[in-house]
Amino acid sequence: MKQIKVVHYLNQFFAQIGGEEKADIPPESKSGPVGPGMAFKGAFGDAAEIVATVACGDSYFNENPDVALAAILDMIASFEPDIVVCGPAFNAGRYGVACGAVATGVREKLNIPAITGMYVENPGVDLYKQSVHIVSTKDNAAGMRDAVALMVPLALKLARGEEIGTSAEEGYIPMGIRKNFFDKKRGSRRAVDMLLKKMAGEPYETEFPMPDFDRVVPNPAVKDISKAKIALVTSGGIVPKGNPDRIESSSASKYGKYDLEGIRDLDAQTYETAHGGYDPVYANEDADRVLPVDILREFEKEGKIGSLSRYFYSTVGNGTAVASAKKYARAIGEELVADGVDAVILTST
Repeated sequence: MKQIKVVHYLNQFFAQIGGEEKADIPPESKSGPVGPGMAFKGAFGDAAEIVATVACGDSYFNENPDVALAAILDMIASFEPDIVVCGPAFNAGRYGVACGAVATGVREKLNIPAITGMYVENPGVDLYKQSVHIVSTKDNAAGMRDAVALMVPLALKLARGEEIGTSAEEGYIPMGIRKNFFDKKRGSRRAVDMLLKKMAGEPYETEFPMPDFDRVVPNPAVKDISKAKIALVTSGGIVPKGNPDRIESSSASKYGKYDLEGIRDLDAQTYETAHGGYDPVYANEDADRVLPVDILREFEKEGKIGSLSRYFYSTVGNGTAVASAKKYARAIGEELVADGVDAVILTST
C-alpha cells in the first residue's frame, strides 16, 4: 500500500521557533517532522510520512488571516500531501482559530482531507466544527499523547477515503451532521431502556444531548448607588507595567490583585495589558479604556458612587477554560464580599 504523505501545521511555539516574542513570524516551512510531529511520526509508523511542517506565528495569522492563509495553502500544496494535520491546539485560542482556518482552507480550496485537535472550549471549535473534523483533546499539552492516539487513526481513514464513524466512535467533536440508519431496536424501546437505566442510577448515553448552560440568578438592584462601594474586575488583562504576576497572554492560569490606593488614572508609564487576543496598542496607551478608574474616581468625587474599592482584579479571558474562570470568580467573589463591596463592574476587551 502506498505510503501516505502528511503535512503538519504548527504555531511558532510547537514548531520550536520561540514563544510569544515570536508570535508575529510569517509562514515558513521545514522538511520532515518538528516538535509534536515526532509523536505523530511514531504513531503513523510505516503507514504515513510527515514530509513537511508548515509553521506560522499565532499573532501573525490572526492579524493577517487572508494573507497568512493564502501563503500557508501555497506551501502545503507544493508538497502534494494526502492529508494535512493541524495542531493539536488544545485550549490555545489563537492557535485553535488558526488550525481551524488552515484545515478548512485545505479541505475547501485544495480539496485535500484535513484534521485538527482542540479542547472543547477552544474558540476555534465553534468556528470550525461544522467544516472540519476536530478531535476532542485535553486543555493543555499534557494531553498530547492521547490527542495523537485519536488523531492518527482518523487521519489515516480520511486520507484513504474510508467511511468515518460517529463522533462517539472516532473521538471527534460532533459536526452537526445526522445520518439515517436502521437500529435493531425501535425508538420507543431505546427510550424506555434509557429511562430504566436512569432510574436505576446506571450509566446511559442519550441520543440527543442537550446544551448545558449555567443559570446565574441576578442579585437585587443596588438600592442607593451613591452610597455603594464599587469594585473593578477585568478579563482584559490590565496589569502594572511589566506584568509582575506573569499572567499568560492566553489560557491564563492565574489572576492578579492590584492596589488602587491614591491612583486616579491608569497612565501608559505605569499600566499595560497582558492580553494576547486583541490589539494592545490602545489599551497600552490608556488602560482606563479597559478599566475605567479615571471616570469612577470622578463619580466618587461627585458623589455619584459611594467609593471605589481599593483593589482591582485582573486576568486574561483569551482561551481561558470555563472551569478556570469559575475558580477565579469564586475566589475573587469571596474577597469582594469580605471587603464589603456592593457591586462589581466587570470589563472585557
